[in-house]
Amino acid sequence: MVLNMLTGSQAVAWAARLARVDYIPAYPITPQTEIIEILSEWVRKGEMDAMFVQMESEHSLLTAAGTAAATGARVFTATSSQGLLYGFEMLYNIAGWRAPLVLVNVARALAAPITLEPDHNDVLAARDSGFLQFHTENVQEALDLVLLAYRVAEDHRVLLPAIVNIDGFHLSYTRERVDLPEQSAVDEFLPEYKPVNPIRASAPVAKGTPVLIPPLYSFFKYQMHMASRNALNVFRDAAKEFERIFSRTYAPVEEYMLDDADTVIVMSNSFTSIGKQAVNAMRGEGYKVGLLKIRLFRPFPTDDIIKSLRGKRCVVVIDQNISVGKGGIICPEIAEALYHLEDRPKVILPVIAGLGGKSISLEEIKHAVKVADRLASLRAGPDGPLLLFREDEAMLVESLLKLASGG
Repeated sequence: MVLNMLTGSQAVAWAARLARVDYIPAYPITPQTEIIEILSEWVRKGEMDAMFVQMESEHSLLTAAGTAAATGARVFTATSSQGLLYGFEMLYNIAGWRAPLVLVNVARALAAPITLEPDHNDVLAARDSGFLQFHTENVQEALDLVLLAYRVAEDHRVLLPAIVNIDGFHLSYTRERVDLPEQSAVDEFLPEYKPVNPIRASAPVAKGTPVLIPPLYSFFKYQMHMASRNALNVFRDAAKEFERIFSRTYAPVEEYMLDDADTVIVMSNSFTSIGKQAVNAMRGEGYKVGLLKIRLFRPFPTDDIIKSLRGKRCVVVIDQNISVGKGGIICPEIAEALYHLEDRPKVILPVIAGLGGKSISLEEIKHAVKVADRLASLRAGPDGPLLLFREDEAMLVESLLKLASGG
């Protein structure tokens, strides 16, 4: 392996190149653009043996990606935010076609108002589509999880498309040291894709045809559900092989200082690094706190979450998203996983933070932990989600509102 300083976008592009993808349909949108610029340049120079096609929209992009995957091609594409929503109709079709491909979502908060900074409402909007979802904390994970996503998606026990999420700007344009694997090692881990019932001109088959008998529709959807559940064990097996070849370990969730923790912070994606810093700082102050990172969100790793969180006093779920009128998207799934346990945590505190890329401070995380501890002591439940918003940020918003109103 060779150590390189790469951005998240460069790492993702290298993963697609190392995976020997056949077809790259693309349409630019900030902050995804660097990925497709790199890939198009490699293809133009003959450094990458793939077909690169500039499409006219994200809907066309995903249609082309899904149909190419249905013929047995190994397909890579990427988008962000409004682009993902524009092509949303095709997500459900591609999953229903059982066409494995990898789509990298460079997370960006959704309009309106328009912003370029990340949160996770875009990728989590796709959680019910049938796409597998892998969420990354750092640049190395961005590269590695693309390779793992292909391995899992193309497994004949799964045959579902996958989204790999990287945070826009915070990860896509951040440079970190990356172990760039040798092509021979990647070839060993990720051999040529062998499709099942691919579309061929010489032997045409129909995919996505109308189903007017309700039990048959239910049957197909349940097949997809079971295939997605299969992906948990397929991922674990693939991760063992990945560790053997590349000496890096991955699991559906990642524990950080959980052994003696009374309170556990649950997070995902790049802001998890801030959460780990907060854990270190609070440990230095005597708090028994740890962190659980969600790496694989679909299929949802219920058993792993139960194993990590049962018997803990408090769980603080920091959602970098918001389901307007309800709260965070991930917290209810954590609560559901733990609800039936006799030794479930006394408090599961829903926290909303980082919307539109708003920074999360160590003090804010400490405050959330203290709120959860106080509720546990009072044997009380939370009164809705806790929104992390500092006084200086409130003052800034107030001053901008006055400026906008001419006051």
